[in-house]
Amino acid sequence: MKRALPVLVLSAAALVPLWRYEPSTGTAPSGAGAAAPAGTPTAAASPGAASTVVAGSTVPTEKGDVQVQVTFEGDRITAVTMLRAPDHPQTADAVPKLVAETLRAQSAAIDTVSGATITSDGYKESLQAALDARGT
Repeated sequence: MKRALPVLVLSAAALVPLWRYEPSTGTAPSGAGAAAPAGTPTAAASPGAASTVVAGSTVPTEKGDVQVQVTFEGDRITAVTMLRAPDHPQTADAVPKLVAETLRAQSAAIDTVSGATITSDGYKESLQAALDARGT
């Protein structure tokens, strides 16, 4: 019993930094933690269709700001670029999956990437804002 109290106190003291940990809120420029534009989907846009680029709103999250830029050719989404992304390893892994899913679905109705829920939610919100701004 004499050792139980010091062990309990030291264990609690060791957990305090974990409870107080706050993830980085910095954003990564296009490149480091962000995905480059993905390739075009398999169905090509109609010939002569003009390209339109629309930025979504900046969405603040616990991990950092998220903002996407969407490129349209005609009515099709041909590329999605992260303008702002949390500097977090899970974000770097999730962004290519989110972009690929967006190009497949051609909408913001995509699945959340497991392990990157916060970034996925911010991505979908910014993507929807870009689609709304475009009128899609």
